[in-house]
Amino acid sequence: MAVETPHVDGWRALARPSLAYARAYTMRLAREHYENFPVASLLIPSHLRQHIANIYAFARIADDIADERLHDDKRLDALSEWEEELGAAYEGKGTHPVFVALEETIREFLPPKELFLDLIKAFKMDVVQTRYRTFDELLYYCRHSANPVGRLVLHIFGYRREDWYTYSDYICTALQLTNFWQDITVDLEKGRIYIPGEDMVNFGVTEYDLEKGVPTDGIRRLMEFEVQRTEEMFMKGKRLCLEAPDWRLRLELRLTWLGGMAILSKISKSGYNIFKRPALSRWDFARMIPRAIFAF
Repeated sequence: MAVETPHVDGWRALARPSLAYARAYTMRLAREHYENFPVASLLIPSHLRQHIANIYAFARIADDIADERLHDDKRLDALSEWEEELGAAYEGKGTHPVFVALEETIREFLPPKELFLDLIKAFKMDVVQTRYRTFDELLYYCRHSANPVGRLVLHIFGYRREDWYTYSDYICTALQLTNFWQDITVDLEKGRIYIPGEDMVNFGVTEYDLEKGVPTDGIRRLMEFEVQRTEEMFMKGKRLCLEAPDWRLRLELRLTWLGGMAILSKISKSGYNIFKRPALSRWDFARMIPRAIFAF
């Protein structure tokens, strides 16, 4: 049964749900809306699985709000309400099921509130910014949209090392970039282009070229450049996949890392035809498992 998300204008009119309902709500949301990898998988220790699902649900609904077919002002207002609800959750007064569940995570692990606020900032950026002039601008977005998730996961596992946070940032940014290159056609339909404008100019690619949906030589060379740069970023973060003390987290990280690299490999093998969206099959996942365990 699919999760029904109370509309942002209506959840406060509802009675505060029980913790049991809220837990089930976020767990269902995590299981039903995963992208390239199942969230809160069985590899995550059972006592942490719920908390990872709570974090995912927070980000998932905020992302859905940013993507709603509403006027920009309405989406920004809804995200501001989501931010207010986050503040209420840190005071134990959340009303939406996501925040009732998240309150338990906040009480037990004291995750930095700034990491959640960074995510909301990224979703607000999605509403008002549809182009990125430079790669640095895109990295700034990733620092808010992707890196906080990795840092929250490390925090929940009890890891506080700065070098691990840095490796996590590399992996999370690389995953975000991979998602951009995977979803170029999807984002075009939403009026968004995440390829840095300076890169498009350097390779002689225009927005009109992308809208035509034909993989020209310029587009292929551009995407080869973006894919190689993203692969380098994955490599910079690989050490976390080797050093994380908990074997289950190590395996989860390795599978996630391999999955991101596999998407990039599919783009490469397609001749950098980003108009045919690459996706991972069950067979792709199956082949990753022995490599993650024995040959990473």
